[in-house]
Amino acid sequence: MAPRWKGKGSEAKALADPMSKIISQLCASLIQIDAQGLLSGCSVLLAVETEQIELLTRACFGRPIITSEKDKQWFQLGLEEAFYLCYSLKCLKIVGEDNCHKNAVELWQYMKSEKAAFPDFYKAYSHLRMKNWVVRPGSQYGVDFVAYRHHPSLVHSEYAVLVLSEEDGDVNGRLRVWSDFHCTIRLCGSVAKTLLVLSINKNGHGAISPSCLERYSIKEHTITRWSPEQSREDRIAIEKETKLPSTPALQELQE
Repeated sequence: MAPRWKGKGSEAKALADPMSKIISQLCASLIQIDAQGLLSGCSVLLAVETEQIELLTRACFGRPIITSEKDKQWFQLGLEEAFYLCYSLKCLKIVGEDNCHKNAVELWQYMKSEKAAFPDFYKAYSHLRMKNWVVRPGSQYGVDFVAYRHHPSLVHSEYAVLVLSEEDGDVNGRLRVWSDFHCTIRLCGSVAKTLLVLSINKNGHGAISPSCLERYSIKEHTITRWSPEQSREDRIAIEKETKLPSTPALQELQE
């Protein structure tokens, strides 16, 4: 499925301002102000100023929280977003309620306690972010994430993402039955998105610490509804065919 750009000139704007460049600028800015996030349940709160507000918005991290403060803006980061900025990009420090810095292992354990499937979800999130996809929550579409080629103001999301574990019995409980399988594919088609399944394999290394992430492997598959009209050269070929596949086609995602 080709990118669906929003309006004339959107593609040119995206090419002129690549996401990799925006992320680099965000990292430099957060490091410069020694940014600190505060753990708050299943999220991290971050107080920033005008420059960081613009960069966080352009890079699509978190969501702004309206407050009465005029000189600062609070952003609410999801667990995957906060850990990505802290652990992978090393541009954010995170403190707990005791105002003490949390190291990577402490954060990992905390986030696992708040979200049992966090290791799998984080591996999937960081996998897409490192490829410069913009990753946002996908609950409104019945999936784990949605992935954009660039900022959502310029382009529609292309992929509806589900995260599955090959070792933990699919902790999110998705695609276990055909009814869920077909409903998910139909929903993705109705909103012009391709279903992308990311299968995480821990390769026997568990999830004791974030260092285990390096040993995880990930498989990408796109799943689409099979259309005989699009898969046959002419009507005669359709009439001659007697057997039709009963399952959707599965193909490797091309990077």
